This record gives sequence, C-alpha cells and structure tokens, in this order.
Amino acid sequence: MGVMAKVGKRIADMGFNASGGVINWFPGHMAAATRAIRDRLKIADLVIEVRDSRIPLSSANKDLQSVLSSKRRVIALNKKDLANPNIMHHWVRHFDSCKQDCLPISAHSKSSVTQLLALAELKLKEVICREPTLLVIVVGVPNVGKSALINSIHQIATSRFPVQEKIKRAVVGPLPGVTQDIAGYKIANRPSIYVLDTPGVLMPSIPDIETGLKLALTGAVKDSVVGEERLAQYLLAVLNTRKTPLHWERLVRSDNYQREGPASVPDEENENIFKDSSWKRRRGLNQSDVLYIEDVVKEVQRTLYVTFKEFQGNLEEENELESLIDTQLAALRKSFRIPHKASDEARTMVSKKLITLFRMGKLGLFILDNLPNASQYVRCHSNEQKC
Repeated sequence: MGVMAKVGKRIADMGFNASGGVINWFPGHMAAATRAIRDRLKIADLVIEVRDSRIPLSSANKDLQSVLSSKRRVIALNKKDLANPNIMHHWVRHFDSCKQDCLPISAHSKSSVTQLLALAELKLKEVICREPTLLVIVVGVPNVGKSALINSIHQIATSRFPVQEKIKRAVVGPLPGVTQDIAGYKIANRPSIYVLDTPGVLMPSIPDIETGLKLALTGAVKDSVVGEERLAQYLLAVLNTRKTPLHWERLVRSDNYQREGPASVPDEENENIFKDSSWKRRRGLNQSDVLYIEDVVKEVQRTLYVTFKEFQGNLEEENELESLIDTQLAALRKSFRIPHKASDEARTMVSKKLITLFRMGKLGLFILDNLPNASQYVRCHSNEQKC
C-alpha cells in the first residue's frame, strides 16, 4: 500500500469520520431519475460522463458503471482549474491504460468544451454516416457541472449549426440536485444531434466514509447532510497529512506581509463574501471584495503554517492529529475575524468559511483521490467498469 493510500485509510478511520456513519442522501427524485437514465442509456449513441477533476474516481456513480462501460463513453473531468495539473496528467494516463477516453475540461471555457465536442464527434464518426438522428446523454453525480457543460455546448453548436427552434437553457445552480427533470436539447442538424441533460444521481447510500466525505467536500452532497465541522476536520486532516501548510512558509518570511492581518471590514460584508456561490452570481465581486478575500486567504494560510510548524506530535497518531486540527480550528477564528460567540457557533462559522475557500481553489489545487496501484491497473484492463 502506497504512502497516500495509507494516509487515506488512516483519515477514513478517524473518529470524527466514523462518528457520522454511512452517508445517505437520496432525495425522492433520484430514484425516478436513475430509472429514467437507465432507460435512455439503452438508446444513447454516446455518453458523456461528467466527473469532478478533484475526485476522478469518487465522483463516479458506481451503480451506473456496469451500464456505462458497455456504451461509447467519454469521461469529462470537469473543474480542471481546481485540480492539481501536475497530477492530472497521470490520471489521464490511467484512464488511457483502461482504454477509456478521458478529457480534463472546464465547462465554462469555450476552447475546453470545443475539444470535448471534437472528441465526441470522433467517437460518433462511425455511426454518423448511417444514422439520421444521434443521441448524446450527459450523466454524473450532483454538482459536477453537467448543466453548465450543456449550456456551453449549446452556445458553441448554435454558432456552428443553424437550429430552427428556440432551445431552452439548462438550469444551473450552486447546490446539488438543481436539475430535477430530464430534458432534450437539439444542438445540430444533418445529422440531428440531441443532448440530454439529466439530474445528478448518487447511489442510495455511500458505505465508504471517505468517499462520502470527498463528495460532500466538493459539493456533490449538501453540507448539512454531513455537517460543516466534520467536513472542515476532514479537509484539515488532508492538508496536514499531505504537509500542505509547509508550502506557505513564504507568508511568514515575507517582509511585505502585514502580520496584523487583513484590514477590518464590516461584519455584514465579511459574512457575504463567504456565502454560497449564488451570491456571486447575483451581485458579482468588485475589486475590494477580491482584495479582501486575498488578505483572508493569506491570513488563513499563515495560521495553518504556524500551527503546523509548532506541532510537536506525531501525525501518524490519530488522537494527536485530531488535537492539531482542534488547535487549528480555534486559531482560524481570529483569521476569519469571527466575533466572540459560543464555541460551537464559532467553530461552525470557521468551518463554513474554510470549506468555501477550498471550493474556490484559494487553498491550492488538489486531487483528493489517490491513483490506483499496479494491481488495480490489472483489474482495470480486465474489467473496464473499475475505471
């Protein structure tokens, strides 16, 4: 077992993870959606399976893999701008070794989505000549960016191919479970190509605690299901075991960094900046907001570096790692300039803000999943659904 695999297993066994038990989040519409997706997969000419680049394996719906592996399929690893590029190319090689087409993308980037369309066209080349109508279905777990991808495909395809009827845009939202109906979008003529956007569906339960935590940390499961503090503890466990805070030493050494921390701002503005991404869609960020966020990020990174550097315990010991995490959560209260509140309320506020910074990519670019080892490569070749 590799070093990172051991780290992952130790984190998964930690008390704050196990105390939450199996993660269950399967709203009523998901059961019906899963049945509908299975029916449509039977007639699909191509499947675009959207996954989160930060969790290339954990963001796969394992209940659908046996069906997907028998179809023409492209795995689109979305949100590549939030994933470590130095590791991402190893994942592409992994999927290639499984004889599975894979492309890291950003659903909001025209050039990125154009590459995906080119790959899809290549995959459909053998059937375009004999089929007047082709069906592409987009599937994935909640909040991996399926609807954003549909909208980008629509914009590009509309500019290429005149489409007669008005096409309704897919609904995009910051929370998992926004798309709750399956709708078809005609994106091209000669041949007619339809793309189906589908609701994000998870397995009815996620028995692997760490997989559930990764899905929740990246937004596929609502925070309230797992608990914000539990997610923040998991995130800090990952950062500490990977020794990420050591990369922020420059913030302590830099003469330009003001040790007194970010400038004071009104509490209301402080709170707004860290609300969910729907706030940014409604109002947008102005220059002062951006500068404020950057100041907060520096203070958070400095705090995590200092607490990590001063830690004298053994990260291999579960209780000592948990002690470090508790110290960091307490220290971050000052970094986020949270006023004096009850301890539980303050930790919740710290947790929410820390999670938000991670999801914005402000704490760095990460891939939380570990690359499969050699034995898994062998199984992957013999059974594609392992990928």
